Amino acid sequence: MMTTVEPVRPERRQRTVQLITELQNERKDLWALYCQIGEMKPFTGVEPVKTKLTQFAQVLVDYVSLGHFGLYERILSGTERRESIMTFATDIYPEFSEVTELSVSFNDKYEKAKNAEAFKDLASDLSFLGESLAKRFELEDQLCALMRR
Repeated sequence: MMTTVEPVRPERRQRTVQLITELQNERKDLWALYCQIGEMKPFTGVEPVKTKLTQFAQVLVDYVSLGHFGLYERILSGTERRESIMTFATDIYPEFSEVTELSVSFNDKYEKAKNAEAFKDLASDLSFLGESLAKRFELEDQLCALMRR
């Protein structure tokens, strides 16, 4: 029995590269906003912090959604056939998913913040989120490098 190997279609790889580029651009925007919020410590100006947090939360949700429903959807939908990518993606999925859940929880907690009291845990929450995002960035970079090959 002879199996046929489907040739890699350039347009399929191009869509993957576009998705990776979009994800990395979202990540740059996210990190820039993260740093801007960090510079606002001790978070006493409610309106400026709230405004920046709203921007950050929007980009955060967009970023984690793109990773989950863009990158992972592409891999797990059967579009990706390379075994090394499937294995790596499966291995890192629990950590990847954990950061998504943490990001959504962060968004939910701070989207309704209305006064300085609501920001009392912001510094520690940002720190924890930043560490978690850094781990995700590292895993994501490894996954994207595999996908670009």
